[in-house]
Amino acid sequence: MIEYIKGKLTELNPTYAVLEAAGVGYEINIALPTFSALAGQENAEVRLFVNEIIREDTHDLYGFFTKGERQLFIMLMTVSGIGANTARMIMSAYTAAEIRQIIATGNSRALAQIKGMGPKTAQRIIVDLKDKVLKIDLGDGNASLNDANDTNDVLFPVEENPVKTEAVSALMMLGFAANASGKAVDKILKGDPLMKVEAVIREALKML
Repeated sequence: MIEYIKGKLTELNPTYAVLEAAGVGYEINIALPTFSALAGQENAEVRLFVNEIIREDTHDLYGFFTKGERQLFIMLMTVSGIGANTARMIMSAYTAAEIRQIIATGNSRALAQIKGMGPKTAQRIIVDLKDKVLKIDLGDGNASLNDANDTNDVLFPVEENPVKTEAVSALMMLGFAANASGKAVDKILKGDPLMKVEAVIREALKML
């Protein structure tokens, strides 16, 4: 089992990162909090804690900035009907700390807002994990991942906004139709033209 991969960050998108280690480029699936944590570190050496999923038809790596996030991801997949893509969707819609709080307080309505969840699946997650989720140590690093409305980055007006292009592309990689994704992103950016890409995607996941 791979514990972590440490290497040069050669490519970064909202849904995956590429780390080059010992001459090998590893494409690693990520959720939005990890994308946010890695933003601005292109070509720098970074470390991602990894969960490796091997099946007959696939060999995927999922990477996380902290061990706590990886533990939460693995815990979500223990629930019947929750696979890796759905677990990543949940962890993109909310931060790890928010998910832990949502489950611990039995807030099935917040979970049901996520695309493809539904009230029954949301309730199943709460029933299965409510007594376990508070045992996850998310560490102090999660506070820096919650700053979805930080506007320190320079963004562009909506008409020429690369945030829209990146957000729509990420949503399509998550399995949503281009047309529906574009409309959702347009609506979000119309309300807040300076919203960062990870925040746009997070809001879109609740709308699609």
